[in-house]
Amino acid sequence: MSRYFTVPVLRWLLFSLLLPGYLSVHAAEPLGLQQAVEEALASNPGLAAIESRAKALAAIPEQRGTLPDPRLNLNLLNVPLDSFSLTQEGMTQLQIGISQAVPFPGKLALQEAVAQQLAEAAGHEVEELRLALVRDVKVVWWNIFYLDRALDIISSNQMLLRQFVDVAQSKYSVGKGLQQDVLLAQLELSRLLDRKIALEGMRRNEAIRLNTLLDRPAERELLLPRQVDERPPTLRSERELVERARKLRPLLVARERMLEAARLRVDLAEKDYYPDFRLGAAWGVRGGENPDGSDRTDFGSLLFSMNLPIYSGSRQDRALDQRNSERLREQFALHELRLRVMEEIGRALSDYRRSSEQAVLFKSGIIPQASQTVASMLAGYQVNKVDFLNLVRSQITLYNYETQYWKALSESRQALARLVFAVGEEDIYEE
Repeated sequence: MSRYFTVPVLRWLLFSLLLPGYLSVHAAEPLGLQQAVEEALASNPGLAAIESRAKALAAIPEQRGTLPDPRLNLNLLNVPLDSFSLTQEGMTQLQIGISQAVPFPGKLALQEAVAQQLAEAAGHEVEELRLALVRDVKVVWWNIFYLDRALDIISSNQMLLRQFVDVAQSKYSVGKGLQQDVLLAQLELSRLLDRKIALEGMRRNEAIRLNTLLDRPAERELLLPRQVDERPPTLRSERELVERARKLRPLLVARERMLEAARLRVDLAEKDYYPDFRLGAAWGVRGGENPDGSDRTDFGSLLFSMNLPIYSGSRQDRALDQRNSERLREQFALHELRLRVMEEIGRALSDYRRSSEQAVLFKSGIIPQASQTVASMLAGYQVNKVDFLNLVRSQITLYNYETQYWKALSESRQALARLVFAVGEEDIYEE
């Protein structure tokens, strides 16, 4: 009666303890790679900030190409200081006028063109940050995927080693095994536990990083799919990828826009050798009468002024030298960036080829052979033809190979993410 009562109670307690964890795991939907990318692009605050900056710069060109606001002038002219009368003297007048500053022809167009190039550069910088965000999301996602697979492998190896312990204990209990075999298996179990603790810590850190990129709470549970397409894609040639990057990489296009802006600034500096103008008109209202009794006629005035660029040696010449130096700086910066992009493409391609070849080798050759070795040694150990140490070593070797496979697969996909970023587009695959 006591046993009949106790077992259901224990089962109920165990179910109550496990149910919340079970529900939390199954309540979370697996986060696919494309879903993670789309969520990051929609909600990342850093991307939103630079998009706002680009919108602000896009509003500048029209402002720079517009004439300055005209001036309204109100003047009281030729007032006698003895009486302050507005009718005593014939030249006393209340003048109302308007004037307009007019830059030398071509300056406004150049100012607008400079601002337009800078605005376009800012737009391409947004695209560059977008690509960098996608790259970071993919790299972290694939790293988490690898850590999940490594933890799965550790769990399965823990189960196998526990079976090895049971076999070793059974043989030892009947005098056919050694106690050191049991201790060795227990030691390997402890090592696996240590590795599991380390991987779980790495997984938590990567999950926090991915949640941050997605603008999620850092502690939010993150569940990834268990299966992915493991087939390695075929890529375009390195030369073709470099050519596409020169045309499409937003960072290079932005720097080209900045170089063009620097060239236009040189033209604008040359225009500063020419004067700017101010045009205006005024109406002077007079009061009082002429000596013959007639009303005094109002005055009309036309105004024209211009600045005289007579200090060109210390101002315009120096400004032109400055703008030429800035143009050269942009040229060198663009050349350096092109070399850096070529290096990024080369390194990403090299990493992809290495890791994808390793993954294929592990998948098709090493792991099947290692699995057969473990099965053969396990059968030999059960009939005392293989010692326990070699059996454990073969299983640990298989564990390492399986872990290295998923690591190589993950690294190949991370290299693809870096390659897409380096080229500046997703279409890097051979048709």
